[in-house]
Amino acid sequence: MNNFNTVQDIAVYLRQELENKKYLLLFAYNGTGKTRLSMAFKDLGKITETSNLVTKDGFRFVTDSGDALIATQKTADTLYFNAFTEDLFSWDNDLEGDSRRVLNINSKSRFFAGLEELEMESRIRRFLHRYVDFDFNIDYENWSIVFSRDVAQNNETVTHIKISRGEENLFIWCFFLAIVELAMDSEIEAYSWVKYVYIDDPISSLDENNVIAVGHHLAQVLKANKSPLKTIISSHHALFFNVLCNEFKNQFIKNKIADKFFLSNSKETKIYSLRITNDTPFFYHVAMLAELHKAASSGNLYTYHFSILRSVLEKTASFHGHENFSACIKKDENDEDGVLHKRLIDIMNHGNYSHYEPQEMLQENKEYFRKILNNFLQDYNFNTGAFPKLVETQQETK
Repeated sequence: MNNFNTVQDIAVYLRQELENKKYLLLFAYNGTGKTRLSMAFKDLGKITETSNLVTKDGFRFVTDSGDALIATQKTADTLYFNAFTEDLFSWDNDLEGDSRRVLNINSKSRFFAGLEELEMESRIRRFLHRYVDFDFNIDYENWSIVFSRDVAQNNETVTHIKISRGEENLFIWCFFLAIVELAMDSEIEAYSWVKYVYIDDPISSLDENNVIAVGHHLAQVLKANKSPLKTIISSHHALFFNVLCNEFKNQFIKNKIADKFFLSNSKETKIYSLRITNDTPFFYHVAMLAELHKAASSGNLYTYHFSILRSVLEKTASFHGHENFSACIKKDENDEDGVLHKRLIDIMNHGNYSHYEPQEMLQENKEYFRKILNNFLQDYNFNTGAFPKLVETQQETK
């Protein structure tokens, strides 16, 4: 396990790792700093180049004093997808006429370099129509996108429609995938600057079916990549991360060109921890148990720990075929504890308890939390060979 003081330090480490790897998968819960890490990684690739201004015939521009005029140009090496990428698109809902709704594109971004010449519509459609039934057209003059949908009942096409947030996210994602494909093609000059692809949580507002489909499709696109392009994918979504881990299994074990990590951030020390988890499948799930036990033992328990505990209980219940996470809560003979603890977890998850402004638990709730967690660790036996850290945890709770 490696510890870091800043996300910039982690970004430097990841770039070093990619010298010998092609793919890095990173799991971390929301609020850990994933988006900031993606931007720190991108910023490390920024270089400001300076050169003398020279004409085609070799004439050099100079000032009145005889000094050469200098041109500056910023270069980059990372094509990234995160919350900032989604902000490159914005809706104009035509508030006056309420009829011509378009999705505007920020034409200043390098993300959209050379779109018209590269026939982006056909490239995007090839990805998009795997997920949705609407169509679109890009207006390159006004830098906007018009969406349309065929209405079978009326045998007509309705244009300037407003698509849902989930559909919008899928469209932007497919736009990005089409650009990634261009970056993989060494003959496409517009994206020849791309050395790294950094993807952070592309599955916001998607249902689980699309989460699985996006994860599977992304893996197929990346594994077909024969270029030197390197990729980092970070996510807080356990199902999405699980799909990627399964898809890249051979890359972890056989080819050894991929690594997966668990990223955490101590609320007390502000230190970041990055733990490689190649030899421990689904370690992010178990790592959270170890983190919860550590917090319970130290007494540094906050309300958001109940949210993490519920997530672990739900996934365990689903794996064992139970309908509700309460099945994983140990009950007393009269069953009262089972009811009490389930209600407590429900309240702590649905109350006004922000992950970003954590509140310390009341002492009584700390005791309840410890009891639920310790009973769970005793009742569910994990593979002791695969999870040596959890063995210590289980032994300490007995």
